[in-house]
Amino acid sequence: MSDAMDGAWRGIAIIKSFMPAVALVVVIAAAPAATFSQSNPDLQTFFRQNIGLNEDQVAMIRNGQPVTKTLPSRTPAEIFLFGAVYIHAAPEAYVRLARDFDRLSKLPGYLALGVFSNPPQPSDLKNFAFENDDIQDLKNCKPGDCQIQLPASSIEEFHRSINWSAADVNEEVNQFLQKTALQRLLTYQQEGNQALGVYNDKRDPTEVPQQFAYMLSYSKALPERLPDFYQYLLSYPNAKPENVEDTFYWARVKFGLKPTLRVVQTVTMRGNPADQVAYAIAEKQLYSSHYFETALDLSFCVRGRDDPKQPGFYLIMAMGSEQAGLTGPKGSIVRKAAVGRSVSNLKDALMTIKKTLEGDQ
Repeated sequence: MSDAMDGAWRGIAIIKSFMPAVALVVVIAAAPAATFSQSNPDLQTFFRQNIGLNEDQVAMIRNGQPVTKTLPSRTPAEIFLFGAVYIHAAPEAYVRLARDFDRLSKLPGYLALGVFSNPPQPSDLKNFAFENDDIQDLKNCKPGDCQIQLPASSIEEFHRSINWSAADVNEEVNQFLQKTALQRLLTYQQEGNQALGVYNDKRDPTEVPQQFAYMLSYSKALPERLPDFYQYLLSYPNAKPENVEDTFYWARVKFGLKPTLRVVQTVTMRGNPADQVAYAIAEKQLYSSHYFETALDLSFCVRGRDDPKQPGFYLIMAMGSEQAGLTGPKGSIVRKAAVGRSVSNLKDALMTIKKTLEGDQ
């Protein structure tokens, strides 16, 4: 792997591991009748009025420099980030890079990764496993007091089904975990968001479907640019547009104090040749064992110049999540540090992706 490509994939990994946000799918859609092109002022208006960028920041994006910022949050547990950069390359180049799971799995921080078959199979979950510390924590879990994000029913099932004194208890736990994860994914593919359930690891339960809908209500304005895409995120598996493709994968990543298991749905929408939004990609978290209660990462490839000899597009990202541990005096300190680091990382990632894609021309 070349140094440039490895650097680009480190950027992709930063973006994927943060598991970002939803605000932009609403605000970008709510921009009134915007025709996104490099020379059209409507895109610049979107940057100024919807995102709150100043003239210098808009000029930086237009000139190929990445701009990132935090977006207003309604609660301390929410984190929303915005990032944009203009790239002299075809939008398809970014899509290929973002969906190359083989490269992603080889990056530092990714301990294991697997892409689900269609339909998902038990063999897809090989190496989907809790660390030993999590298994020890799980042994002492009870609803309202657990170190792992789980529904009360799952906590009770683990206690009822596992022989905690067995010599092979770790293997037994992880076999049960894989079986449960597969069944929950199959249920989600049939029933949609309601199957995401409730986390009962803390005193106050987290109702994931409601929280996900709340994130998507960041703006009261109904989407105008991408209504089908927006609706599909809410009503999956119903109302699937013809130009949308779903991919499911799991990952064991380490981007915090402890390794985290995650299950993710990637939704890729391909625009028509005449559409200004060439691609929209959503990475929707279905499960996380730690940190992120709800999360969605959105990327938009917005067409720029019309010259086929010099293609270009705006890569616009919205990153955000609902996270535990960001409230109170201690949580506010953690939040400030996490947000500052994430803004810087996103800027570096966008620049690395830009350099790599432009270098492939």
